[in-house]
Amino acid sequence: MSVAAASNQKGSLARRSLKFWLSAWFPVAVCIGIIALESTQLMGSDHTSHPLRWLFEAIFGPISDASWDVIHHFIRKSGHFFGYGFLGIMWQRAWWMSLPRSRFFPDAALALLGTSLVASLDEWHQCYLPNRTGSIWDVLLDCLGAIALLLAVYIYLRLFRPQRLSRAE
Repeated sequence: MSVAAASNQKGSLARRSLKFWLSAWFPVAVCIGIIALESTQLMGSDHTSHPLRWLFEAIFGPISDASWDVIHHFIRKSGHFFGYGFLGIMWQRAWWMSLPRSRFFPDAALALLGTSLVASLDEWHQCYLPNRTGSIWDVLLDCLGAIALLLAVYIYLRLFRPQRLSRAE
């Protein structure tokens, strides 16, 4: 990139409005806020089992306790995977908007870094709650969710919106 182009890009970033920056980064903040709320004692498995079981049984009928334990675990881990996957997409979107000449994969790396930082802090915080446990395995699951959903976005863009990917070339 030439010096003039870099200077022009820097100037265009400085001229963006507060509304633009909020539209780029507010969704990331909302996702982090939701994760922070879900990281409290009230969202521990001992508090979520009964309402989720009631909903599950209302839809699918009665289930044994042993089967429910497995399903409840799967529901909670799916929440990790897809929740942090969505956070990864929101990070990607924010970086994509903030760095107009950037390519997909550098922004995806920043998105994964942000997601892994939030996941690590979430699990660290849970270590201090009496009914929660922090787990490196949950951080790994969260990061895998972000990678999977970012890859899905990339494939979608590659197949259906290739002009969006070529903006930085």
